[in-house]
Amino acid sequence: MESAKQTIKSVNGVNVTQLFDTIDVIKQNPEVSKFKFRATNTWQDGTYNQATVKSFYGALEEDNSRNAMVFNIDEPPVLLGNNKGANPVEYLLVGLSGCLTTALVAHAAARGMEVKSVKSSLEGDLDVQGFLGLSESIPVAYQEIRVAFTIEGDLTEKEKQELIDMAQKYSPVYNSVTRPVSVNVSLDRS
Repeated sequence: MESAKQTIKSVNGVNVTQLFDTIDVIKQNPEVSKFKFRATNTWQDGTYNQATVKSFYGALEEDNSRNAMVFNIDEPPVLLGNNKGANPVEYLLVGLSGCLTTALVAHAAARGMEVKSVKSSLEGDLDVQGFLGLSESIPVAYQEIRVAFTIEGDLTEKEKQELIDMAQKYSPVYNSVTRPVSVNVSLDRS
């Protein structure tokens, strides 16, 4: 009996063989693609609270295999906090940066495009008058977020721009921020 060895191809640290195998599995059974990610949050004191991420549902099963990850959330002193963690709008920038980068690198790998380095800087404009209830005309949201990528590799400027365009197209966080998404907030009555 001959053992079948599959050659594993990796580009940018992404197992492209596994990526395409996963795509094939999802094509055969689209239910595999449905995920539910979760976070819990507990207020500690003042503006300080902690969020925890542990389990999620994906690929047709619950996954509780990873250790809990705790995120300290606070405000800087000028916003009545004690700097025990990044504030929520900074975490939004972190999530956006990570998701755009992941989408960019994974799609580059799928296309066989090797990158040596990907860095991004993010900056968002927020007027806290809306948050503080001082003005109804000022949104309680970022007015603008700017993302700048530096991509190093044997790629043309056009290819780098294509990767940035793909990152925007395929990033769930980018699309959640730039398009309306339903968020249902309720009192837990259990």
